[in-house]
Amino acid sequence: MDINKVFENNQNWIASKLEIDPHYFEDLSKGQNPDILYIGCSDSRVTAEDLMGVQPGEVFVHRNIANMVISIDLNVMSVLNYAVQNLGVNHVVVCGHYFCGGVKAAMKAADLGILNPWLRNIRDVYRIHRRELNAIIDENDKYNRLVELNVQEQCVNLIKTAAVQKAIKERDMKVHGWVFDIQTGKLIDLNIDFQAILKDIMEIYNLGDFHHSEVNN
Repeated sequence: MDINKVFENNQNWIASKLEIDPHYFEDLSKGQNPDILYIGCSDSRVTAEDLMGVQPGEVFVHRNIANMVISIDLNVMSVLNYAVQNLGVNHVVVCGHYFCGGVKAAMKAADLGILNPWLRNIRDVYRIHRRELNAIIDENDKYNRLVELNVQEQCVNLIKTAAVQKAIKERDMKVHGWVFDIQTGKLIDLNIDFQAILKDIMEIYNLGDFHHSEVNN
């Protein structure tokens, strides 16, 4: 790709927006009021706004390798707290995608240098669910099931945080786990049963007057 083409594309994009609405950028500059925080993968094939069919200002987006929610990652925790506490989003989505390179790399017994500590979190998901995963014969099926289970565990990591627990209790904020099927373009709601998953752990992770029964997907 010719990098200079990007600026030509930008000028064409500006012209197309102004042709439809002369005040488009003036209105855009007035602020944002998103209802959704989307935590997705950095994969260049997966664009959050396009797959959801939303416009600028409607979704607050954070992306990293394999859509991880790690408690000591200052970046994702800052985004989460800002979106939940300051922007007041009513939905937090973790969206993975099938054939995710980060998840595939975590399945391999290989030294990947600086990526090792990041991918270790995905390997921990494999460890937690190894019985189910090891029973899957087809490698692609196993790979894509780990994608789904990784989304599930990152949603659980969200619910472990004080900001999310408080928002669920005070305004019934929802947490969702989705997967994007890159082969068909379909967005899939995993319909995760958070109450069942949290049943045995919320005694440990409850950070206040919060009950796992308040969590609804």
